[in-house]
Amino acid sequence: MTEINETVQTEEIVGFPRLNEPAPEFTAQTTHGVKSLSDYRGKWLVLFSHPADFTPVCTTEFIAFAKRADDFKAIDTELLGLSIDSNYSHIAWVRNIKEKFGVEIPFPIIADLKMDVAKKYGMVHPGADDTHAVRAVFVIDPEGILRAMVYYPLTNGRSIDEILRLVKALQTTDKYGVATPEGWQPGDPVIVPPPATVEEAEKRFQMEGAEVKDWYFVTKKANA
Repeated sequence: MTEINETVQTEEIVGFPRLNEPAPEFTAQTTHGVKSLSDYRGKWLVLFSHPADFTPVCTTEFIAFAKRADDFKAIDTELLGLSIDSNYSHIAWVRNIKEKFGVEIPFPIIADLKMDVAKKYGMVHPGADDTHAVRAVFVIDPEGILRAMVYYPLTNGRSIDEILRLVKALQTTDKYGVATPEGWQPGDPVIVPPPATVEEAEKRFQMEGAEVKDWYFVTKKANA
């Protein structure tokens, strides 16, 4: 029995997506027609799951995503939702949100009744629920590489502002080859990557346009 359990656990771990590797491919029915991961190549993608349609926490999140959709689009980022519900349920829910809250959902939602996409992305956590996806967020870059993932419990909603901030931070990292500190916002100083040699460490103290706290902690403006 122990060997069987160990095998199952290993398979589950291997099946989970991993950072800085290609995001799992998929083709699925959505509220905007059939979509594949390859359709988003060349753009950033935020793929996010929710436990179920017609639930209050999920409704608040979808309204928030809808209200920030233009902000995501402004940074070349697409939104794609998912839950283990039918396409008809998604359509009815989207119509209900528009009718009751006056908010139109502009992005597609994957219908995943067979849990094909949810399992590929590790969205189903038996400890939380066997038949509903947890609140997962996956940030995929224009090359199809998974750059960030965050899991939330069924009971607590996400901050859409934080997800938007995270995408902006990743884009800044790629553009300037830097890291970003806690709570970083566009325009804030960024962190220069640590030196690889003693010689590079010594040169840190002569860097122009940078604030040098010590050889390992140097900040500057992103475009400096």
